[in-house]
Amino acid sequence: MTWQQSYLLFGFGPGLSFFLASLPILTMLLLLGVFRKPAWIAGLSGLSVTLLLATLAYRMPLGTSLSAVLYGAAFGLFPISWIIFWAITLFRITVETGQFEIIKNSIGRLTPDPRLQALLIAFAFGGFLEGAAGFGTPVAIASTMLVGLGFSAFSACAICLLANTAPVAFGSIGIPIITLAGTTGLPLDKLSATVGAICSPVAVLMPLYLLFALGGSGSFTGILAPALIAGSVFGGVQYLAAAYLGPALTDILAAIACMVALVTYLKVFGASDKAHPHVEHAAMLQRFARRGVSENSNELSMEEKTIPEYPLRVVLKAWMPYGFLVLCVLFWGWGPIQKVLNDATIVIRWPGLHDVVQRMPPIVPEESPYHALFTLNWLGAPGTACMVATLLSVLALRMSPARFGRVLLAVVHQLLLPTSTVMSVLGIAFLMNYCGATATLGLAFAATGVVFPFFSVLLGWVGVFLTGSDTSANALFGNLQVVTAGRLGFSSILMASANSSGGVMGKMISLQTIAIAAGATGLTPGDQAKLFRFTLRHSIVLASVTGCLVLLYAYVFRLN
Repeated sequence: MTWQQSYLLFGFGPGLSFFLASLPILTMLLLLGVFRKPAWIAGLSGLSVTLLLATLAYRMPLGTSLSAVLYGAAFGLFPISWIIFWAITLFRITVETGQFEIIKNSIGRLTPDPRLQALLIAFAFGGFLEGAAGFGTPVAIASTMLVGLGFSAFSACAICLLANTAPVAFGSIGIPIITLAGTTGLPLDKLSATVGAICSPVAVLMPLYLLFALGGSGSFTGILAPALIAGSVFGGVQYLAAAYLGPALTDILAAIACMVALVTYLKVFGASDKAHPHVEHAAMLQRFARRGVSENSNELSMEEKTIPEYPLRVVLKAWMPYGFLVLCVLFWGWGPIQKVLNDATIVIRWPGLHDVVQRMPPIVPEESPYHALFTLNWLGAPGTACMVATLLSVLALRMSPARFGRVLLAVVHQLLLPTSTVMSVLGIAFLMNYCGATATLGLAFAATGVVFPFFSVLLGWVGVFLTGSDTSANALFGNLQVVTAGRLGFSSILMASANSSGGVMGKMISLQTIAIAAGATGLTPGDQAKLFRFTLRHSIVLASVTGCLVLLYAYVFRLN
């Protein structure tokens, strides 16, 4: 028995249908941004509203609706929570064995400035992790590293969420762009080049924007040159790689070039404002690293202090767990190995959902079944690469099984609530996809006419807010962007690329991503709502900037 989607509710036009379809999103926005409720409450409340919307407004059978929720929840458990679990376990091992203290001091000797530490770890190293693994890995790893360096949980999460916008479109070995090409049938090389042309100008400015967002204009003191170098190198290499090499290695090459440039700058010119001679400047540095902490909390000491110097072999041993992580992630992404690992993949036709829902025009050219295939790539998943790196670290650091077991139990306890949030949010996203609510939102955006290039970006933004994944947003809205572009006379490649580029800016406000950051750093429920409000305004600003850039490409520069 099949069920056909419908996109206009109760015979109303697109305006009221859009309002009804957006109720789950509005519910979560109000609970987080206005009533300041924890993310797990917002997620479960949004899920309840979505179930009512699907069954009463879209008239989706209850059994099919529940199956879609369980499908999304399963995806939230694997591969998303699988990555978070092992990323945090790896970090906890470095702490338990005393290696993170050495890591912290090695970075401190390179630069005691928290702003430069943020650029090195959140922007550059986080960009590498996004390009190699994606799916929340950079937020989980980089935020825990910053907390270990003395940042407050709020500042660490805010920095990593903002910094993660630069590489998302080419994350996980270019999977979002590859998915977009597969969904739309457009040339991969042209999509890659166009997304690079949209994203790279934003990447150039992102380090400066990040510093301003966390510390105000005073945060530029003594750091303008390395911030410009970091953004220019990352954005420049990202554009060149996207245009001439394709999407797979774009972020990896850009991040490596950025790290090399920053370290070279620090070695040649030294860290900025090492002694922090001005009281005002020291106070600004405290705000940057400790934002979100009350005045009575312990402040980060900005006084010059002696940092231990370790032999090279000791420093290399301390960094070894993250070296294992980098090697495993690259190994997992290597074509021949990836093929072998994927041979163990189990594909499950999700019961009660696979090919039960029928998608209808204009979302698709003709009526077609909506597949629901759960891919259990238990060997090939990025989280498994992180697990292997963790186990190698346990052996190399000679950690006893009992001690390792205690770490695992502590991580399980830490992640119980964040995991439930991730599962509920993915349940909302999948149910909205399968009942047709997401398509209703997309059709409303498509009705914007001459300003569609701007709203094309916002459509991708909404898609990532809902799903937490640029890959999923491209699969969801990519074809709709192409169909609408053809009707309105815009470039199909530009509009499809705008979807992916706009989605990048929605990553920082996705409840799934916020839950990952909260689970990694132990962020309190109250601070999760504060973090959402903080990232929301920056997400809107950056999405609007991207929308204006796409308008320029559509009407002035005539890109593609």
